[in-house]
Amino acid sequence: MSILTLKSVSKSFGALKVTDNVSLDVEAGEALGIIGPNGAGKSTLFNLIAGNIKPDAGQVLLEGVDVTQRSPMERVHAGVGRSFQIPQPFNHLSVFENLMVAAQFGGEHRGHEAGTFCMSILSETGLASCAQDLAGGLSLLQRKRLELARAMATSPKLILLDEIAGGLTDGECVDLIKTIRNIHSQGTSIIWIEHVLHALNSVVDRLMVLNFGRKLMVGRVDDVMNAPAVREIYLGIEV
Repeated sequence: MSILTLKSVSKSFGALKVTDNVSLDVEAGEALGIIGPNGAGKSTLFNLIAGNIKPDAGQVLLEGVDVTQRSPMERVHAGVGRSFQIPQPFNHLSVFENLMVAAQFGGEHRGHEAGTFCMSILSETGLASCAQDLAGGLSLLQRKRLELARAMATSPKLILLDEIAGGLTDGECVDLIKTIRNIHSQGTSIIWIEHVLHALNSVVDRLMVLNFGRKLMVGRVDDVMNAPAVREIYLGIEV
């Protein structure tokens, strides 16, 4: 069964068409990567899935239910979690408190159960040792992990990861990949936008390529990366 279905979704800002008739099915438990040059419409597509913006045309379905007109919070409650390219924690709250906000308002966890649940996520994402630290004082890797942890605290069926490996060293990427693989192995569906291709390709089952708002192709990782059109448009290799 599809966790997410996009039916001919389009979005324009003035005369600029940033998402152009994109259709897609993501199966439950699948990990899909999205690549494309800057300005291809990747983050706009995430905003359409998460409900931050509404499409001009087309439909967004979660588990077969049309959520096109539903708010971001309604989509969180329906099972969509999200990390942002630039981490956006509550800097004046502790790491643990950041998760409690997500768990109580997004995941609808309450009381002692919410605290236990949040601590388990902190352990899973490598943040248990800094649970009481203020989020504003975290390193970049820790802030990236907190973005992932906050998304997990909403008990998502589908997580949208927006360049979560960006700015990290190779060693930091390896550790983060292990965490994401573990989350995926537990059955959570993932859609991951990323420019760090070795990180992305070590996790995802399929790749979709966007170019000027249109879906160029979608398929197995090797097939997509070896396609002449992808090599020419995305990688800048003349074929």
